[in-house]
Amino acid sequence: MKNVLLINGSVRPNGTTAGSLKSMEQYLTEHEIGCSWFQLKPVPQRGCISCSSCKETHRCQFNDDQCNELIEKILEADAVVIGSPVYFAGPNGLLCALLDRAFFAASNYGELFRGKAGAAVVSSWREGGTAALDRLNKYFTFAEMNIISSNYWNSVLNRNDSYGEAVIQRLSENLV
Repeated sequence: MKNVLLINGSVRPNGTTAGSLKSMEQYLTEHEIGCSWFQLKPVPQRGCISCSSCKETHRCQFNDDQCNELIEKILEADAVVIGSPVYFAGPNGLLCALLDRAFFAASNYGELFRGKAGAAVVSSWREGGTAALDRLNKYFTFAEMNIISSNYWNSVLNRNDSYGEAVIQRLSENLV
């Protein structure tokens, strides 16, 4: 593996989700694996309108948000880690709107992401982490990607969550 794309699905570039991804980046770079970042912007992201225009191009017809940029970054990577905060037992809605379109365009009418490694990481205060992980892992399944796991749910509570950090450490090891 040469390059891992770290997707921060939080609009906070220095929040808990980003902190988990930064821990992974540190481990991966220590093991000579390059990392690149995709930062979700705090702007509206379109949802899929099922227009099927992506059937020929494998890109979304709308170019006014981050969807096609995300597709290109995933194509450049060997592995993808999607991190998201948990809101109401699910991943960030902006992130899901973007992922719905990117994975539909690249996977439904082609196999652009097939065989890449994928992992999901969530940050939550109390409940909903496993439901959010399940939803994020479904993107990988749909795209025929290889899901990488840890020794427990890939979830952290906050920056002082030593158990969550150990889980993230194991996930990083399993990516190598």
